[in-house]
Formats: sequence, C-alpha cells, structure tokens
Amino acid sequence: MESIICAPPFDLPHALRTSPARQRLIHMHPHLHPAPRAANRFALPLQLGLAAVAIATLTRIALAFRVDSGGHTDEVLRAFVIGLGYDLIAALFIVAPFAVWLALLPNRPAAWRWLRALYALGTVFLLFALLLTAVSEWVFWDEFGSRFNFIAVDYLIYTQEVLGNIWQSYPVGKILALLAVITLLAAIPLVRAGWRHGAAPLGWQGRMLALIVSIGLPVVVFYTVSADNKQIFARDDLNELAGNGLYEFAAAARNNEMDYLRLYARIADREAFALVRQQMAGSVDGFRAPGSEWDLARIVQGRGPERRLNVVLVSEESLGAEFLGSWGNSRGLTPRLDALAKESLVFANVFATGNRTVRGLEALSIALPPTPGQSVVKRPHNEHLFTLGSVFEDRDYDTLFLYGGYGYFDNMNAYFAGNDYRAVDRTAIAKDKIHYENIWGVADEDLFDLAIDEIGKSIAAANGKRPVFAHIMTTSNHRPYTYPEGRIDIPSGTGRDGAVKYADWALGHFIDEARKQPWFKDTLFVLTADHGANARGTRDIPIEKYRIPLLIYAPAHIKPQKVERLMSQIDIAPTLLGLLNFNYVTKFFGQDVFRQPPGTERAFVANYQTLGYLRDGRLVTLSPKRQTRVEDNPMAGARGQLDEETLVREAIAWYQTAFLSFRTGLNRDEDH
Repeated sequence: MESIICAPPFDLPHALRTSPARQRLIHMHPHLHPAPRAANRFALPLQLGLAAVAIATLTRIALAFRVDSGGHTDEVLRAFVIGLGYDLIAALFIVAPFAVWLALLPNRPAAWRWLRALYALGTVFLLFALLLTAVSEWVFWDEFGSRFNFIAVDYLIYTQEVLGNIWQSYPVGKILALLAVITLLAAIPLVRAGWRHGAAPLGWQGRMLALIVSIGLPVVVFYTVSADNKQIFARDDLNELAGNGLYEFAAAARNNEMDYLRLYARIADREAFALVRQQMAGSVDGFRAPGSEWDLARIVQGRGPERRLNVVLVSEESLGAEFLGSWGNSRGLTPRLDALAKESLVFANVFATGNRTVRGLEALSIALPPTPGQSVVKRPHNEHLFTLGSVFEDRDYDTLFLYGGYGYFDNMNAYFAGNDYRAVDRTAIAKDKIHYENIWGVADEDLFDLAIDEIGKSIAAANGKRPVFAHIMTTSNHRPYTYPEGRIDIPSGTGRDGAVKYADWALGHFIDEARKQPWFKDTLFVLTADHGANARGTRDIPIEKYRIPLLIYAPAHIKPQKVERLMSQIDIAPTLLGLLNFNYVTKFFGQDVFRQPPGTERAFVANYQTLGYLRDGRLVTLSPKRQTRVEDNPMAGARGQLDEETLVREAIAWYQTAFLSFRTGLNRDEDH
C-alpha cells in the first residue's frame, strides 16, 4: 500500500483513479495530488462565453463582406470594436444563469456523473443554437439588411408561415446536418473541460464572489447600455454591423417597436410635420403655436354649451362589422345592437387600426396612428401620455378602465393606471357574483354588472356632482367561445357565431340594467369594437376585415343618424369630445369627423409591420426595406383624383410624424 501511495498519481490503479477510494487517498495525502482550484468549476461557462464571442465575431466578419466600406476601413474597424463590446454583453447574459447555478450547487452534487453529463448535453445544445443563430442572422440580413429587429420578434407569432417559407427557400436539411457536425467537433474540448473541472470544490468566499459578479454585472449592464449606444455612424449598415444579433433581438422584444426611420420610406421631418399640420388645420380652430414647425397641439372650441354627461365607452372583443345586421349580416346574430342602431348615431364606415386588442385600446385612448411593432400599450415609457382619459380627468371626471380578465395581461392595468385612468379588472368581482369564467375572463354580463356598480358608487360618492367616464373592454367573444348556458339559442363553445350572439345579449342586458339607474338619462354610450374577428386574407392588409361598428346612443341627447364618411378608429375620441362641445387643446392625431373638410377623410390600418393608409378610393401600404405600394380600395366605390405620389407622401408623413411624436414625447400630457 505504501508503494501505491508514493507512486505518482498517473500510476494509480484504474480502480483507485475512478473510485471513491481515490478521493479518500487524496483527502489523506493532498500534497501528493493537489485538489482542483475552485475557479476551475467555472471553466465551462467561461469557455462557452468565449465560444459565443468567437461565433459572433465570425458572423460579423461574414456580414462585413456585405457592407460597402466606401474606402472607410477605419469606420469598419470601429464597428468591430463596438461590436466586440456587444458580443461580450450577449455572452455575459448567456453564461450568467449557468454561473449562478454552479455557484449555488453544493460540492457533493457537483461531482455527480449524471449532472456533468447534463452539462455536456447542454453544451452541445447551446453551441448548436449559437451556430444556428449565426446562419439565421445571415439570412435575415440578406432579406432586411439589418440585425434582428422586431420583424424577427414578430416572426415568432407567425411560426407556421415563417418556417414554411424558410423550408421552401433554403436547403434546411443540409444546413442543419452541417451545423450538427460542426457543433459536435467544437463541443469536444468544451465537454472535456466541463467533465474534468465541473466537480471542483467551492468555498463560501468563492460562491459569494461568483454570485456578485454573475448577478451584479448583468444588472449594471442592463441599466447602463442600450442598443442606441452603437448608433454613431452616418450609415445604417455600419450601425447594424456594430450590433449583436442576440442582443438586438432581446432589445426589440423589450422595446416592442420597429425603427420607422430606418426601415420605412421617409421624407424630411420638416416636410412630414408640415403636411400633417396642413391636413389637421381644417378640423380645429387653430394651432397653439402657429409659428412652430413641430408643435401639433391644436385648439378646439365647442360649438355650443359644454355637455357635462357621463360617458361609457364599450370596446367589444373582436366584433367586426360583418356580424351586425345593420351592416348587412342576415343571420340574426346581433338583435340587440341592431335595435339600438335605430335609435343611435351610427358611423357605417369606421376602420380599426389593427388586429389586436392592445392596438384598439391604443387607438381609442391616445388616437395615434399605429406605429410599427407592438402597440404603445405594451411599450416602455408609455405613461403620462395625452389620452382621452386625461381630457376627462382635467374636467374632474372619474375615469375608469374596466376589463373582464386579469389586467396584467398585455400590460393593460399598468398602461391605463399610468395615464389618468383607475384600472379595475376581474379581481374586483366577488366569486359568488361570477356566473361564468374562462381563461380570458368573466362572462360579459358579469363585467357589465361590475360596471353598473362602479359607476353608481362613483356618482353616489360625489353626490351626483362628478360625472364618470368608463372604458369597458369585454372578453367573451373570443376562442374558446364559451359563455353561460341558457342565454341564447346557440350552445356554448360551438363557435364564433354563438360568442357574437352572447356578446350582443350581454350588451343588451347592460343597457337594460343601465336604464334602471338614475344616471342613465345623462349618459352617452359609445359602442364599438377593439378590432375585427380576424385579419386573414390574400393581402397583407385585408381591409374588409378591419371595418368595425360604431354607435353612439343617448336618447335624451343624440338624435338617430347614419354617417357614411370614411373614418378611422383614432377619430372616435375627438368626435366624441366634439359631440360634448368640449373646449380643449388636443394632441390627438385623430380628428372630429363632423369638422373634417369633405374630401380629406382617411383611415389607418396596419399589422405588425405593414402600415396602411386609406384615402381617395385607394390603399397605400408602407413596408420594411422602404417599400411602398398603391392599390385600389376594394371597399370604395371609385378612386379619386389624387395622384399616387401625393398619396404616398401623405401616408409617409402621417406615420413618420406619429412615430416621432411618441419617440420624442410630443404627445405627452403636459400636466405631468
């Protein structure tokens, strides 16, 4: 035994080298076989981080061949230096969770073979993912001339279509096989390092240091570095070259927007603002700053005594105009709304700005054309905006937003609470008052009962001296199309028709209950939709799916009438305020349709990346890569006299100005 102990470590019998006996011998004679250093436990994440940086650098080298340096090699080198910084940041966020796990892992489990085998599998998977990301960046650059942006984020929503397109356009099988071979070859040294050093013991001092670095450094970087820090070059391709695809993807997902100025057709900012001011001028009483080129704030004076009425705005989930008998449907799905239409001010030609609830809420609250990417409701820095709620709040209204689901979904509660609304959701409804609920929320009738209670309590608390503005967002007209039994003649869960008919029944129930309240006679009901039922079609923007109903019902104050003029969802707020004869300074992009000069009507329709402009019997679309297109509007009777160049410039001006207004804070509420 003595000879065995005195022999060099590599002469130990195999049984001692691979068994617990070896560990006991090393513990008894540490001077003969020094223990691995504690830092060795982090060898694998450190090497993975270096591999991530290496792959990102090789990607940048490849992309550099697609950038015309124009002889300015010094700028290309600067882009590489800046890019290395972003590569290191991306690598930090990749390895930090792994480092935290290793720092918290006790020494005994760290030596478990199955756990180290799991590290090996994770290493292979991560390397493959990094290589696949590099190839994807090449393909994305080929298509859009940029790193990943919100278009890439958007692709995650349309997975089936995107994957099908990629599979048909590229030899995907061969590419994946090649990447698999490269991954296995590159993973061998990393797996060996992880297996050899993953069991290294770690004391509490080393654990604390590792946790401080792997948690603290990412936090510092998150709050001090942004994707905008690389925007130092005059050319977009160099700014893009300086980025890192994974970092840009994460930044796009967090910011929820696409950079209009870089991706879409544009004109000079001064010209864009001038065109928009010119088109806004006809529906207001003047600009707040007539001599300013950039201030879009306008003065609106009421056409009579102010009507200090309660206002209830109901945005029905997915209730496209095609479901209503008043808009030509013959299946009898909306008997209550059709009856109300005969007693209401009806707008027959209104178009939603998008095909998601948050896009409709954006249009109804801030009256802004849909900027590319995600709705403002879900973006950072979306508080203290000039909203419909802020106009009512300035007149001492109690402003409410009521939602039938959980308001944290889609950031609704946070958005409305940050913009002069009091947000109320399903959590305010007692369990014994809920007739039915599904994944999306409570049945519409329960939400409407909550609204009756909240409005009544608010008015009673102020002894009837403080009116209420309540925006109600329903949920029942949504897959899985379920609702309480016995309300209508279509069984619950059988399809969209039943959900539409139940939504109509619940809205009729709401009006019936409201008629019993003392505040009913002095209340104006605005009934519309957040968007249509779907936006699938043969075109990027199938505009027939974007038309929504709009009824304004107040028997004691509003005469029945039908308005056929083209109207955008963003025009609802200013038109409503015009009916109330409010005097105010507006920052809305929407306009009061009753004050808009004939022939200037327009509407905005969009999806995540294609922006549409309806005007003069045609549809202008703006797409990434600065593409524009003009086609006939299939829902218009005939095209007008404006030339295509004029229409395209108008569309660009509206969308470019809307983007800049939110980006620079021009549409913020100045009272905050």
